[in-house]
Amino acid sequence: MKQELLHVIAGNVFANSDAQGDIEADARTPVGLFAYDTRFLSHWVLTIDGERINALSRDDMTYFETRFFLVPGAASHYVDADVSIIRHRSIHDCMHEKITVLNHSAEPAEFTVRVEMGSDFTDIAEIGHLRRRVVEVTPDSANRQLVLRYQRQRFVRQTTVQSTVPVEVDEEGMTFRIRVAPDGKWETDLHIAMNMGGEGGQDVRASLESHQRAVRGGMREDLANWTEQAPTLVADRDGLEEMYRGALADLAALRYKPWSSPERVPIAGLPWTMWLCGRHSIITCLQTMAFTPELTPATLRMLAFLQGAQLDDDLDEEPGKILAHLRYGESGAFGDRANALYYGAADTTPLFVILLDEYERWSGDADLVHELRQPARMALDWIDEYGDLTGDGYVRYQRRNECSGAVNQCWKDTPDAITDAHGHQPAFPRATCELQGYAYDAKRRGARLARNFWGDPAYADRLEREAEALKERFNRDFWLPHQEYYALALDPYGEPVDALSSNIGHLLWSGIVADHRAGAVAEHLVGSRLFGGWGVRTFATGQRPYNPMGSHLGAVWPADNALIAAGLRRYRFDAQAATITAGIFDMAHTLGGAVPGMIAGHDRSLTKYPVQLPAAGRPQAWSSGALLMLLGTMLGLRPTGDNLLVNPAVPEGFGRLELLDIPGRWGRSDAYARDRTTAHRPGARLR
Repeated sequence: MKQELLHVIAGNVFANSDAQGDIEADARTPVGLFAYDTRFLSHWVLTIDGERINALSRDDMTYFETRFFLVPGAASHYVDADVSIIRHRSIHDCMHEKITVLNHSAEPAEFTVRVEMGSDFTDIAEIGHLRRRVVEVTPDSANRQLVLRYQRQRFVRQTTVQSTVPVEVDEEGMTFRIRVAPDGKWETDLHIAMNMGGEGGQDVRASLESHQRAVRGGMREDLANWTEQAPTLVADRDGLEEMYRGALADLAALRYKPWSSPERVPIAGLPWTMWLCGRHSIITCLQTMAFTPELTPATLRMLAFLQGAQLDDDLDEEPGKILAHLRYGESGAFGDRANALYYGAADTTPLFVILLDEYERWSGDADLVHELRQPARMALDWIDEYGDLTGDGYVRYQRRNECSGAVNQCWKDTPDAITDAHGHQPAFPRATCELQGYAYDAKRRGARLARNFWGDPAYADRLEREAEALKERFNRDFWLPHQEYYALALDPYGEPVDALSSNIGHLLWSGIVADHRAGAVAEHLVGSRLFGGWGVRTFATGQRPYNPMGSHLGAVWPADNALIAAGLRRYRFDAQAATITAGIFDMAHTLGGAVPGMIAGHDRSLTKYPVQLPAAGRPQAWSSGALLMLLGTMLGLRPTGDNLLVNPAVPEGFGRLELLDIPGRWGRSDAYARDRTTAHRPGARLR
């Protein structure tokens, strides 16, 4: 049975442990204390008198701190235990663990408390195929610290563990020999500092004080402010308010400051993608525009700062291209440069333009549109200059370096994701359907920005003509008349890849679907081949490659479904959008806790319970953001000039919804709606 992993997280820094709080890393699992893509602790085990400890309960206080309530020995000892232990763990830019030993007997007691410690300094990208590193270990009982250090040329990573009370320190950990008074307690604070660069002379005790101030003051205040700045949800449906607050907390946890940015941006999610991912960050910002718009300016600026400026085959870099990911691990510093800064994504560049325009529509921030004029125009130029690899007017992708990089450079980026209904994979370069929708939307939005802000009506006219030509061409070449849906992709010869997939829902979201074909697309999306009850599958049943456990060949992704539901509402298919929305919220409510990146695509009638997949991380920024986007889709929130339009389509059983203090260019506005089982007058009120 798979062991439950418990985590504390603060942006790019996180710790995964077992239910007792112990860390015992293996070759396959991202267990340990990580920061900036490196594992700084791979072994952290607490014993009392040589015995392992067992959990009684746990108090998950916030995303950045938790408490473990423990006793030594086997379960049969729990009732009569004379000693118990509390581990209070918190995380910021370092980790702090307070260990409290409680003596419940009427006599003084002596104990040997031992914490075993170690680090392998593994790059998270190497988990699954670990290599052994030479780690320098320096025990220092006089200064109550253990220093673990790894150096490879100028790449230096160091872990320093400091105790606040006297301790015996050896190369494998710390030993405390303690005496506890009757009904008394003993405590120590262990501070784990993580250093990128191994600077000498660091006062770890001062860092402990800084950490305590940050966690007790700054981080709690920051979380409170984050929550207070977001709209308030009042809902009849059981659990919906809790899900909403949980999604906000997950999004707060998944913010970090890259080394080159003074502002926090959303990272993808725990545990495998704890770094800036262009696609995830952009979509998360689009999902949360009505709730946490402050994520967007920092994300746009960061992506513009890192925008491609040259041709680099190793990085798949091209002028104007928006990056796929930014990482800081050792594997990127040596050898595989694409593990550090990589541009192998064909969708991030048009999505960048879409996000810039959408943010202005909500915020009215014309200054940012002017500031990012050049990056936006470079992104629009990339669509035609580098995205169109065969000259047929479609955005395509193919690795510049055939020996490395992502094979599929769309959101379905697993190697086997792009296939036809019979399992045949097309040749490169590939033009997936949703890329054309994004390009169409980017050109239309770019035209609006050029006309209204950049003072270039001729450029705006050109972009609009190109967008309309793309839409006409797309509806001719991608439409499969006998199946009545759009092909998943075109091969380099213009032949369609005939698979039925969730990608067609992204086409509705982008607006590239011809009006007279939207109904057929909508019916496919909620038909039994794609919709299994919990949500829309990535790949329809009845096709040879279909696999309900396959990430992009049958699994259900909340982020995918949020875009699909928004697209259905764009084309006024409110009932179908409500069906999908209800399924995703049912899944989230049934699972409880953070929303996973995906679940298996089994029919709901078959499994009765959402089946989580091993590859699905949680929390995931765009999964938590999906709940917010679906909420906004239910309410039909849309900026229209300086006003907020509310046009609800609430699924049956949700009752009344109130979303209060929605931020935007109008200031703050309230939205009200009910499901169709109760008469109502939906609307918005400005304040």
